[in-house]
Amino acid sequence: MNPTSDNARFVGEASSESNQPIRFAGSVLGAQRHVCAFFHSSDEEYRVLLPFIKEGFVCGEKAFHIVDPKLREEHLQRLASAGIDVVAAEQSGQFELRNWADAYLRDGHFDQNRMLALIQEVLEGGRQQGFLLTRLVAHMEWALEDRPGVDDLVEYEARLNYILPRYKDPVI
Repeated sequence: MNPTSDNARFVGEASSESNQPIRFAGSVLGAQRHVCAFFHSSDEEYRVLLPFIKEGFVCGEKAFHIVDPKLREEHLQRLASAGIDVVAAEQSGQFELRNWADAYLRDGHFDQNRMLALIQEVLEGGRQQGFLLTRLVAHMEWALEDRPGVDDLVEYEARLNYILPRYKDPVI
């Protein structure tokens, strides 16, 4: 059996499994699906994230990930090690991977308004592509650095908590 054939399902197969519970870190997510998770190491992070990510692929959901550009290849390798056919998922539109500079730090600084607009665009765009849910995973270690706009992060997270209840999509 080819492990990627069962793990990277695409749009046409989503409907029958879309009402399945969404599991994260040993719990089932309820109506509130915005989770802030802290990890001691990359290994711990991927032990927690990979089952959540893989479940989304199996259910035919969209995956949108934002990562440190220096860790892009490692992220892709971790997904592949979980049996996810990353190339096929990217080609089909099921998976999109962006670096910090293409999401949080466009034009070299954090702009909370632009980022809130991007989150809404991604979640709405997933539905327009035919995906019932988008599992958004965003790595935010950039916020530990002295970056322009980082002081707006707490306000951004508070505002995000007002926007995300409009969507059923999990955001980690």
